[in-house]
Amino acid sequence: MVSREHKRGSSLREKFQLLRSITNSDAESESSIIVDASKYIKKLKQKVGKINSETTSEQSFRDPTDSKVTVETLEKGFMIKVMSGKNEEGMLVCVLEAFEDLGLDVVEARVSCTDSFSFHAIGSSDNDDGENMDAQAVKHAVAVAVRTWNDSHDPRA
Repeated sequence: MVSREHKRGSSLREKFQLLRSITNSDAESESSIIVDASKYIKKLKQKVGKINSETTSEQSFRDPTDSKVTVETLEKGFMIKVMSGKNEEGMLVCVLEAFEDLGLDVVEARVSCTDSFSFHAIGSSDNDDGENMDAQAVKHAVAVAVRTWNDSHDPRA
C-alpha cells in the first residue's frame, strides 16, 4: 500500500506544478514558485484596479454635458479614448471625421453607444505628417470635434 504521506506529497507536487504553469513560472523550488505566484497575483490586482478605474471613469460621464478625450502615444500611432454622457446620432461620425482630418486610419476600434458614448481606438498614420503629430495635437483635434458636436446638439442652445 502507498502511504498517506506519499499520496499527500504527490498531490502537493501536482499542485505546485499547476501553480507553476498558471503563473508561467520557470522556478524549480517550491518557495520560488510561491514567490512567482505572489508577483503574478500582484500584477493581476493592478490590472483589475486599472480596469475598475477605467470603468468608473466611463460611468462618471452620465451627464450629457460631460465628455472626456484621452490620447496615448503608441509605437506607431495613438490610442484614443472618447467618453461622453451624450449618445445621439452623429457622435461617432464626428469622431471619425476628426480622424480623417488628422490623416489617421482606424486600425482597431471598440464603440459602445447604449446609454452613453464610449469610443476606444488605435489610430495610425502612414504619411510623413504622422511622424510630426503628437498626442496633444490629436487630443486637441478630437476634443474640438466632440465639443463642436456637443454644442450643435445642446437642446439649451
